[in-house]
Amino acid sequence: MATCSQLLAALREGAHNSALSALYAPEGGSPLDAAQARAVQVAEAFIARFGGDAPAAALFSGPGRTEIAGNHTDHQHGRVLCGSVNLDMLACAAPNGRSVVRFVSEGYPELEVSLDHLAPKKEEENTSAALVRGVAARIKELGYSLSGFDACATSTVLSGSGLSSSAAYETLVGNIFNHFCCGDKLDPITIAKIGQYAENVYFGKPCGLMDQMGSSVGGAVFIDFNDPTDPIVERVDYDFSKSGHALCIVDTGSSHGDLTDDYAAVTREMGAVAAHFGKTVLRDVPLKEFHAALPALREECGDRAVLRAMHFYADDRRAAQEADALKHGNFESFLNMVNASGLSSSLRLQNTWSISDPRQQAIPLALTVGQYILDGMGAIRVHGGGFAGTIQAWVPQERLTLFRDGMEALFGAGKCHVLRIRPQGGCVVAE
Repeated sequence: MATCSQLLAALREGAHNSALSALYAPEGGSPLDAAQARAVQVAEAFIARFGGDAPAAALFSGPGRTEIAGNHTDHQHGRVLCGSVNLDMLACAAPNGRSVVRFVSEGYPELEVSLDHLAPKKEEENTSAALVRGVAARIKELGYSLSGFDACATSTVLSGSGLSSSAAYETLVGNIFNHFCCGDKLDPITIAKIGQYAENVYFGKPCGLMDQMGSSVGGAVFIDFNDPTDPIVERVDYDFSKSGHALCIVDTGSSHGDLTDDYAAVTREMGAVAAHFGKTVLRDVPLKEFHAALPALREECGDRAVLRAMHFYADDRRAAQEADALKHGNFESFLNMVNASGLSSSLRLQNTWSISDPRQQAIPLALTVGQYILDGMGAIRVHGGGFAGTIQAWVPQERLTLFRDGMEALFGAGKCHVLRIRPQGGCVVAE
């Protein structure tokens, strides 16, 4: 078992570069140099705060995730395709022999969570402390003995980027507890469910499970939420680096701050259509019955609810088709369906701008300019919950510079993130 000082020395000497390369720089070169420097920096930060003598020190990663297919389908028990990305939360951690977690995240105040008091705290809602406490509580409920640890973390998963920084954090904390308290016995799906529990019960956000699955499992992941308590999870083996396209996430700079009602309306209106048939979610309503009832549904629920339900049926089916296209190496078919999903989100789901602020239409503007730059190539669509935030584009490598320059001229330097689907989810990087 290495102390943190020994771990730092090994990182400086390049002893863990193969593990770092697998996560951040499969082609080597300068990305590996940057990854090594970042790992060294977080170990140095740990020693500066907690000292270098703690035994069993290790480096942990919790990646961000991107939604690839299935826009607003998960909350109707539908199907999605998501993937972990090469932006992550990286932490150096070690057991502290106490019943407390001390966690330092770069740029944020240090938090301290007692493991002797694991009931939810109202005053902790919407805080990182709530996520740590919730993860710990659920692991204890599963029968494991808890012990405290110290951690220093840094993140490249920007808050509000649509890459789910909260799921990355939950995955990171879950893997630290798993390593120090559970003997690495928890599988990635269980860690994802633990993260969702923490976010639902302790953080106070009634999220689905897609974000945590995408972060924890790793690679491209197809998920069927027909039974949300026991979803079917399938890795989709496809090497995106061979596609000739770059994955770009463009941050339009528009805020999600006042969009709670917009998000709630999507779920509410889809639920109203399902309720017409005596069901809770659209997954339980056969498509033929839905189409047969269109005149009555228009009268009862309104046209927008009907259109949003139509989007669900189409995008639920498309998620499975996109996964199948990737399995068979048919990237052109995949791109066509990404574009179809984007069109459906715009016209049926109507989640590219908020009716509460019609002057702010950054998402439609980004999509329109992006389509012009792509000139019929690649694919582009709204990313995540929508109404504001980010778009996703699959950009041919020969147009990448043009696309990035065009997006950043519109929204600012550094707003176009060029990512890749990384093959590994939450993990122990080095020890």
